[in-house]
Amino acid sequence: LLVSSMVGKDRIIFATKEDHETPSSAELVADDPDDPYEEQGLILPNGDINWNCPCLGGMASGPCGEQFKSAFSCFHYSTEEIKGSDCVDQFRAMQECMQKYPDLYPQEDENDEKSTKDLEAASLEASAAKEEKESS
Repeated sequence: LLVSSMVGKDRIIFATKEDHETPSSAELVADDPDDPYEEQGLILPNGDINWNCPCLGGMASGPCGEQFKSAFSCFHYSTEEIKGSDCVDQFRAMQECMQKYPDLYPQEDENDEKSTKDLEAASLEASAAKEEKESS
């Protein structure tokens, strides 16, 4: 039993046993990776970041969008041994921007804040160790 809507009126269509036994003629078409209207994931087929991905929750277009893009791009393209350890400045700028808009970017609770600080500390230590290693 199928029901479809037509200008405020419902139309009832009965499917017969024969209708169900007939193989479907529907064709599955592969997604076109170059279709600009096709929803893509976070990373496009060419390796670029898809800033329109709903998975980013609008972070790329908010008041701190440029800082977010800078930090995320740095991390995505980072080739450091500790990925992103060269992006501390960009993430700090993003965090400073977000603190100006607490309604849009609620601050994490203490446990999350501690893990963020631990991550920053680890990145700073990695950067310092790298500089020390390069200077010797």
